[in-house]
Amino acid sequence: MSGTTHQCLCGATLRFRQDLTRERTGTTPTWTCADCGTRVPGVVAEKLSHQHPS
Repeated sequence: MSGTTHQCLCGATLRFRQDLTRERTGTTPTWTCADCGTRVPGVVAEKLSHQHPS
């Protein structure tokens, strides 16, 4: 099974939880790119947050 990836506006390829920064704002967390701080769509971020490098 292939994992989910997301191409950030800064050019970074987000693959794992380590590529994201979680910010608690209100009742749901906001996920951003760890490199540049650009917001990552919630559905994509939730999938990435459960992936870990082997």
